Amino acid sequence: MVEGIDLPEAFVTNELDVPAGEMPETNGAWTTQRFADPSDIRHDMHVNIVNFEPGGVIPFPETHVMEHGLYVLEGKAMYLLNDDWVEVQEGDFMWLRAFCPRACYAGGPGRFRYLLYKDVNRHATLSRQFV
Repeated sequence: MVEGIDLPEAFVTNELDVPAGEMPETNGAWTTQRFADPSDIRHDMHVNIVNFEPGGVIPFPETHVMEHGLYVLEGKAMYLLNDDWVEVQEGDFMWLRAFCPRACYAGGPGRFRYLLYKDVNRHATLSRQFV
């Protein structure tokens, strides 16, 4: 708990009640369902469902300051972890360290979906002070 910030309300939801937001420049082949409002500072973690239609990609190696946990719900894909492309499928779990380069190619034939956990709003703001 952080002084001056209220605890978030508890909630229960269903993925069918949460719209999927299209990731930029993917023509709907990569979408994300966000169950907690990303702008709500009261949450220190997010749990999302990431969806890829066949042929959907994360088109570049990305990195983040936080760790991620991924549990594959459906389908099969190739996932870049550091320098290695690894085939992952339904039932697999991945734990990605902070700053681990990652990308994804969901070649099909069906959808590829995973449950994504990541910690948010836990990192101190870094600043440089000049004398």
